[in-house]
This record gives sequence, structure tokens and C-alpha cells, in this order.
Amino acid sequence: MDKVVPVKKNNDYEIYIDDFGNMGEGIGKVDNFTVFVKDAVKGEKVKAKIIKVNKNFAIGKLIDVIEKSEDRAEPVCSIYNKCGGCQLQHLKYEKQLEFKKNKVTECLRRIAKVDLSPVKINETIGMETPNYYRNKVQLPVGEVNGEVKIGFYRERSHDIIEVDKCFIQDDTANEIMLVVKKWIKDFNIEAYNEALGKGVLRHIMIRKAFKTGQIMLVLVTNTEKLPQKKELIHRITTEIKGIKGIIQNINNKKTNVVLGQREITLWGENIIEDYIGEFKFNVSSKSFFQVNPVQTEKLYETALRFAGLTGNEVVFDAYCGTGTISLFLSQKANKVYGVEMVPEAIENAKINAQQNGVDNAEFIVGKAEEEIPKLIEKGIKPEIVVVDPPRKGCEKALLESIASGEPRTIVYVSCDPATLSRDLGILNELGYEVKEVQPVDMFPETGHVETVVLLQRGIM
Repeated sequence: MDKVVPVKKNNDYEIYIDDFGNMGEGIGKVDNFTVFVKDAVKGEKVKAKIIKVNKNFAIGKLIDVIEKSEDRAEPVCSIYNKCGGCQLQHLKYEKQLEFKKNKVTECLRRIAKVDLSPVKINETIGMETPNYYRNKVQLPVGEVNGEVKIGFYRERSHDIIEVDKCFIQDDTANEIMLVVKKWIKDFNIEAYNEALGKGVLRHIMIRKAFKTGQIMLVLVTNTEKLPQKKELIHRITTEIKGIKGIIQNINNKKTNVVLGQREITLWGENIIEDYIGEFKFNVSSKSFFQVNPVQTEKLYETALRFAGLTGNEVVFDAYCGTGTISLFLSQKANKVYGVEMVPEAIENAKINAQQNGVDNAEFIVGKAEEEIPKLIEKGIKPEIVVVDPPRKGCEKALLESIASGEPRTIVYVSCDPATLSRDLGILNELGYEVKEVQPVDMFPETGHVETVVLLQRGIM
């Protein structure tokens, strides 16, 4: 017999919230049937309208908080419930940090299936001021009821929610957004129509260097012609301090990818300079660069501490990207080998090493699971391996090839606790024991968490 579902769509229910979901949504039960309620806080009794019913769970919309938790906070943003950018503004910041530690711990327990009793799981490293931290923002431009809107996409849609001020992006970006918005309205600049593939302005991207204060404005257009660009340049350069470059990026393809291949520098330069620790980096419109520089430094310092370098070690940095972690490791290593499959990233890594006077880092283009075995075959064996993979985690072949080199220490940097935990389970089977775990809050007010894990080779 099919399981009887005790809730019905569009009906309201009183629910006690006894846990948090993966992205901070509240979890409660109706007759032992699980209901997820966004914006509800653990320990609250709420009224929720059921908006979706599946076989094993339902999704409810918060209607009212009947019994309020002391952990609830008042969201600072007026469009918090519409925009998909933040998930945790309704939760006090110290509780956000606690939630993220618990999220990592639960994934390790449930997915990695390693013995956590001897593992040191530290409190999440948070920010003193968890606002205005993002150094990059991409804002879609569209037309709604005949009026041009700039903002963010509504969660799980391409509906644009207009925003005048975002509390997690650098405040200068908010100022630039208002200048551009006025220019659009003053000169009737045509917004891009996603359905028809017509119009001029698609996106606005703003990057601001944390330590130098240099700012880049990128206008993503569907057409090569950009009307009234001289007026925009005049307004931006006179009203915004620190502007270093204004760039037009041309993207005339029907795609969700924001940036196109062609760029024209309208004013100034096409790069800005920023630092992580003592290292200087050139950042272009397309460069990957961590969006929270304050926490990035803490993340990399943790990875360096876990590596336990004395100056004599050979280190492999898999998924090295533009070499940011490699440069940090080079301070205390004998030699660092960075491997990355994106050729442009490796070129940037070489430039970054050269301009910072780093001569003990070598960068290799290729898949880490193919290049690392080649290094080992040449007799180059690492004492330390650092991996910082994309959200999907590491290929199993890479983990096996790393283990075959028998490094004493593996440092795993992750942006997804689930794939991290899967990979830690594999490494555990390959003879590596989890010793210490450090969650880092790179993205305050959101459900995301970065994690650094120290693994050491056990006695085989």
C-alpha cells in the first residue's frame, strides 16, 4: 500500500520546528511526516501553508511565528524574502556559525562514516562584521512592465527583484548601481529581453579590490554598440572614487553564462590589483578570485597551518586554479607543484608567482588525476598534498593516485560538506585518518560553508 500523506497542498498547519535543513530551512513534522519551512528557526512553533507535497516530505511557506525563538533575528534587507541571495538573515549570526559547524559535523557523521570521537572539530571561524563583504557582484538588467530593473534573480527563477542596496556586497557597488540605474533611465537604455534575445544591456558586474580599493565596472551588452557610453563614463569617473577601469563585455549568445568572449576597455585599465596576505594578484573581469578576501586569508592560513611545513617538503596543490594557495604554501615549502586543467588559470598562476618573486612553485596544465601519477613516476613524491576541488569534489582516481604517493599529510579544502564527506570516506579506506576539521564562514547570511580538513597517513 502507498504511504498515506497527512498534509494537503494549500492547507495551513501548526508545526514545531526541531531541526535545520541543508540551507538553514526549518524542519518539523505533521503526524511524523517531514515538512520543510523556509525562514523558520529551530525551537519555534509556526503556522505554515503547504505549497508542495512529495511522497516523503512537503514544503511549507511560513505564515506566522506562534512561539518565537530567541535565536531569531530581524532581516536587515527589505527584499530578503524575495531575493535568492541570502538564506539566513533571520538567524542571529552566532547561531549561523553554530549551524554551519553542525552542518559539517552531520555530513561527516552521515556520509563519511568515520569515527568522529578522536577528531577535533573546531568552531566556525566567523567575521567581526558580517556585512558588505563581497568584492564582486553580477546584477542582471531586465524590463518589468515597461520599466528597466536592476537587481537579483528571485530564488529558482529569472524574475528580477529590483534592489537599491545589498547588505552583503561592498557598499561602493551599491553606489555604482544607482549611478548606472539613473543613466539607464535618463537615456532610455534598452534592457536585454531574455525571451527574445534582443536589447542592449544584459548585466552589470562590479569588482572592488579589498586592499587597494581599485574598482572595475563591466557592462555586459548584447550589442557592440553601447549608446551614451561617454555620458556613463563621465558620471562614473566623477561620482565614484577609486574607479580604475570601465569595460564593455559583448555577449550576444542565448545563454545563462554572464560574460562573453569579446571585451572593449572603454576607460582606464582592464585589471585591478588586490592582495591576499602579502601576495599581489592581478584580477581581470574573468579571473577567479575569492569573493570574501578577509575570510580567504583565514582559510589559507588554516590550510598552511594544517600542512605543518618546515621548509624541506615537496607539496602538490591539486586544482590549484590561479595559484593562490600554492603561493601561500611556497612560503614554507621547499617546492610546490600546482596542477590545474584550465590553461588560462595556469598562465595566471605563473604570472602571479613571477610578480610575487616566488621561484619554488611550478605549475602544470592537465587533469590532476593524470598529472600527479606522472610526477610520482618521475620519482617526485610529495610529503604534503593540498586539494581544493570544485563543488562536485575530487575524482576517485585522483584520491587513489594521491594515496599511492604516500604523502604523510593531506589538506582538503572544500566548499561542499557533502562531497567533502564522500571523499573523506574514500581517503579513510585508503589509509588516511581525519585529525582536525575547521569550518570557515566565507559567505555570512547564506547557508554555504567552507571547510578545511587535516588528514594524516595511518600506520598501514
